[in-house]
Amino acid sequence: MNPVDFLKSLQASPAYKGQIVHVAHLPPRPPRHAQPSDSVNAHLQRRLEEMGRWPLYSHQAQAIEAVRRGENVIVSTPAASGKSLCYHLPVLEKALSERRSRALYIYPTKALTQDQLKGFQELSRGFKVNAAIFDGDTPSSERSALRRGIHVLLTNPDMLHFGILPNHQSWSAFFRGLRYVVVDEAHVYRGVFGSHVANVLRRLRRVCRRYGASPQFILCSATIGNAGELAERLTGLSFTVVDEDGSPSGGKRFAFWNPPVIDLRKGTRRSTNIEASGLFTELVKHRTRTITFVKTRRMAELVYKYSRDQLATEDKDLAKQISPYRAGYMPEERRAIEKGLFTGELLGVAATNALELGIDVGQVDATIITGYPGTIASTWQQAGRSGRRGKESLSVLVAQDNPLDQYLMRHSEAFFGKPIEKALVAPQNPHIMSPHILCAAYEWPLDASDEAIFGDSLWDRTRELEGQGLLRRSGQRWFATPSVGYPAEGLNLRSASRQNYLVVEEASGTVIETVEEGAVFHQLYPGAVYLHLGEPYLITRLDGKARVAHANRREVPYYTQAKDITDIRITRQWESKTAGGVGVYLGEVEVSNHVVGYKKKAQLSEEDLGDEPLDLPPSDFKTVALWFDIPESLVQRCAQNKLDLPGGLHAAEHAAIGLLPLFAMCDRNDIGGVSTAMHPDTGRPQIFIYDGHPGGIGMSERGYHDVNELWRATLQAVSECVCEGGCPSCIQSPKCGNNNKPLDKAVAVELLETLCG
Repeated sequence: MNPVDFLKSLQASPAYKGQIVHVAHLPPRPPRHAQPSDSVNAHLQRRLEEMGRWPLYSHQAQAIEAVRRGENVIVSTPAASGKSLCYHLPVLEKALSERRSRALYIYPTKALTQDQLKGFQELSRGFKVNAAIFDGDTPSSERSALRRGIHVLLTNPDMLHFGILPNHQSWSAFFRGLRYVVVDEAHVYRGVFGSHVANVLRRLRRVCRRYGASPQFILCSATIGNAGELAERLTGLSFTVVDEDGSPSGGKRFAFWNPPVIDLRKGTRRSTNIEASGLFTELVKHRTRTITFVKTRRMAELVYKYSRDQLATEDKDLAKQISPYRAGYMPEERRAIEKGLFTGELLGVAATNALELGIDVGQVDATIITGYPGTIASTWQQAGRSGRRGKESLSVLVAQDNPLDQYLMRHSEAFFGKPIEKALVAPQNPHIMSPHILCAAYEWPLDASDEAIFGDSLWDRTRELEGQGLLRRSGQRWFATPSVGYPAEGLNLRSASRQNYLVVEEASGTVIETVEEGAVFHQLYPGAVYLHLGEPYLITRLDGKARVAHANRREVPYYTQAKDITDIRITRQWESKTAGGVGVYLGEVEVSNHVVGYKKKAQLSEEDLGDEPLDLPPSDFKTVALWFDIPESLVQRCAQNKLDLPGGLHAAEHAAIGLLPLFAMCDRNDIGGVSTAMHPDTGRPQIFIYDGHPGGIGMSERGYHDVNELWRATLQAVSECVCEGGCPSCIQSPKCGNNNKPLDKAVAVELLETLCG
């Protein structure tokens, strides 16, 4: 497929309505080679030559040099740039020269771990270096052998946290010889997950110290704006950054695709899912190997189902050559899909960001990104999954009907000309750190030396846990009390939630999925339509005590969307400043979120088919928020002219939340907001934007510091929208529990203009 010809064929189609708003051309780039100052082991070099991976790229040589000097290194370069050699070569060289040396490889997913084991075994073939995976799928009969004779252990943060560190005595020989810790796909470790992993890595350093080891850390990441800072926050150590990519590129055409407006007055656009499905279908018809990235599990199923149905009307064999791919599937299902894509048995998949990572799925020629992923870094990572060296590839970003996507469609320079964002982690968030301190005490009693690893907030956490009866002090050491049991068991690294729910098919009793606790009320409420492998299941009952959602397989012509309402109270103000003539504040708040019902929306047309009420308990949590005052002049004008002040605040709040991911490395679903014409804690009109995770992870704080830029971008997004009174592209939110009422676009524009001066 020639990307230019393909785009021209779309533009010549009768169905084309001017969707392509921008096409960027990324020219081909030749490789830049280099060699470390000391030669690579001759046998290893020969193996690399056989594999076609010699000579080394410049960033590989630079990283290897730094590792040889004893430095901790983070390599931050694009997808498919050969980052794995930056750690494979030093690890193999050390294993060949020092037989007692050990290395620990940490990957964020099981699928990536399986894939990387194959790569390491191919490189190390003929060398007596043992490598194996230790994760939840490892048979019990094989685990003791791994502890004794393994040179390179591949695992994930969850197994390190749950299975290895609490049982470190069984791994004592491994820890004594541990020379390298590799953390791949480090950009994934941000937000709640990254904050948990940062504490796990500190626990790892502590256990290593217990056995006299001080391993070097080698991190690999996609391109991000603060690689060194992220590495240091994840590990608590200093790092050398390698971020100048020496690998070649075949070039890329990157198109921005905006679904056409179907109602000018309302500003309504054609469904993003339908547009992405149409592009996916056309690429598959051209026999182009394609990954269509989507944001949610449900969207993966919907895009697959729409595309499968379209293809089946013309070619039933082609319809069998696509598949959905997402978290929640059983391991054997995921591996079969990965294998099918790698071998070419599958021409395409509709996938969540599980395939954004470096799993080798063979040569992919096109990527479709269904809705802006929330960060420039993730967008480039997904786009980078397509491309063969020496051959131009295609990536298409299909916009959603929300303020941020539409802003980018009108301001492509905000994407192509803006620096990549900084990843945010908050390892000292008390909601995240406290359970890890308890885990650390279980692993080995705490003492004063641990402050060097965990920081001075360690003592706040130990006092808190001691007060709860979970730690006891004896002299200058703190021990876990017997009542804590096995503390790692109740701590889920992937969310602020502690446990998962099971989705069980009533007819057979089969467990078909797991869903994290924090998403249950929004996904598994009675009446919800839940999709699995493209098939709809109706949730009939939610059992909170057993943590089970009961489901029946049922064909329905709609999908469902939860509705919620949110209240917010200020518990503590930390900082304040004046911007735009008003007070702006940062502090701790208590949020109460209550799912009160759900919408039924028609498949394909996405027409609203009605609302259904729900009777579910609210969920309360403390987090961090920014909030700001409203100019008194605007309040008075609204009162004098009987303008809709609450509607204007509500509209501005929606739009500002939608634009915050431009400044903080987060997804729209990671943040929330509340607006009110009279807040009980301040006695005046207020707009709040808060982190959607207990304790906060830095997103609202970033918004607080960049509030002027946030207001300006929000003003552009709202004022430039073509609709008359407000639409999903500017001020409406699909998550709004008040059905997007009241909203007043004109008052919102006036408010933002006043704030921007």
